[in-house]
Amino acid sequence: MKKIYVIAAIALLSLGCKKTLIENPKGQVLGSNALSTIPGLQAALTGTYKPLMEDFVSGFTSAATDAILMGSDDLTTNPGSNKQELREFDQFNVSALNSNLSQIWNGCYKSIQGSNNIISNYKQVPGDAAIINQIVGEAYFLRGFSYYWLVRLWGSVPLVTSAVYDPAILNISRSAAVDIYKQIESDLTAAQGLMQNKKTEDGRASKGAAIALLADVYLTEGGWPLNDQSKFALAASTAKSVMDNKGTYGFDLASDLPTLWAKLSSGTNISEEVFAFHSCGNCNALTSNSIFGNSSMPTEENGWDDYFCEINFFNNYPAGIRKDVTFHTQFIKPDGSVVAWQNSSTKHPYYGKFRVNGGEAIYSTSATLAMIRYAHVLLIYAEAQARSEGTVNSDSYAAVNAIRSRAGLPNLSGLSSANFINAVIDERSWEFAGETTRWFDLVRLQLLDQVNAKRNPGEIPIIGPIKYLMPIPNSDVLLNPGLGNN
Repeated sequence: MKKIYVIAAIALLSLGCKKTLIENPKGQVLGSNALSTIPGLQAALTGTYKPLMEDFVSGFTSAATDAILMGSDDLTTNPGSNKQELREFDQFNVSALNSNLSQIWNGCYKSIQGSNNIISNYKQVPGDAAIINQIVGEAYFLRGFSYYWLVRLWGSVPLVTSAVYDPAILNISRSAAVDIYKQIESDLTAAQGLMQNKKTEDGRASKGAAIALLADVYLTEGGWPLNDQSKFALAASTAKSVMDNKGTYGFDLASDLPTLWAKLSSGTNISEEVFAFHSCGNCNALTSNSIFGNSSMPTEENGWDDYFCEINFFNNYPAGIRKDVTFHTQFIKPDGSVVAWQNSSTKHPYYGKFRVNGGEAIYSTSATLAMIRYAHVLLIYAEAQARSEGTVNSDSYAAVNAIRSRAGLPNLSGLSSANFINAVIDERSWEFAGETTRWFDLVRLQLLDQVNAKRNPGEIPIIGPIKYLMPIPNSDVLLNPGLGNN
């Protein structure tokens, strides 16, 4: 954990090159008084976002995000080639030395320390209270967002909320998951009271985003490991408040899926984004999004084969416009010949929604990585309402059927609450295929064993016992052996 404080200064000073969190750093020097002015707070906030989207280094905009979630059925990787570190996750045989672990762990803790710096120092800053409150609200949001990823992947983790360095931090112990969740709830509640309803720039958090994320947190708390079923009612009411005020927050479903993914792949803002990372592929490699492009493409199209879906997941996916948009199954080689996925080198279908420019083989993209979509809000509400009340109301049917209608599927009606909940879980798997949702659903519902027992024989074989938590990066355990490991 010592390195968390070392890299905090780097996070503070890290600036990129696009308006969306990426400003030109020329002429900007952050000295000892950096957090005593509004421009200093703004620069610090930029540095707090950056570790969450620093391609190939830290955060979520590279294949490390897909890798760490490969134990689910919507993601797998090449069984050969140079994908050993990615395969470890799919095989439930993850080494604490796996570099993909550090990208998420370090990115979250760097962002947390940046948030702590802002939260601990903003009260001394003079100036426009609305501007300051928005900055501080975003810092609370990012801290809650980061801890939410950490607790779901690692369970009990170090809880650091102070910006003041204390040598005792070098031997910090892990806080229980329930305490991490309490902090997340507190941070997201604080964020709501400080931020504007709508995002101030693309890629920024807003009051609406904080409420939506809190609804997702409540839904997760209702499942493993907390199993606090009282949270389902909170998840439903919180998601419903976003739905009832979607115009206020600037959210809505995209009219159709081709438009949604065309906008996201090109980095163009769209109302379905609740919270997203906006990247700049033309600035430098560290500000791009490499989940889109090469990583998602097959060898036949000069791609990297980093990630694609499992065969059974594809086969069980309902036919229609959503399946056509989600997947890419006919690969066009440079000589113009076409190879069906069944005859490709990996013999798997690939994701079509993460392609850019019609299938251009590039890794440095400006695509938008949507971490929360308005579709999430609708399905959070539908599931949580049915779980909390034991019956399905008309609003829940309307919510899930809005998603199904856009996908070209018939409406649901007349289901028992249990069957409705199962239908919503299926809907989440299809709607958010490959989008960092399925793994967490399987964990909170304790379905990993059941789903992986149905793996197609053509998939990468499982080596180790199925585990719900990741090993803590070895570099941190070496610095603080008291952390232990999962």
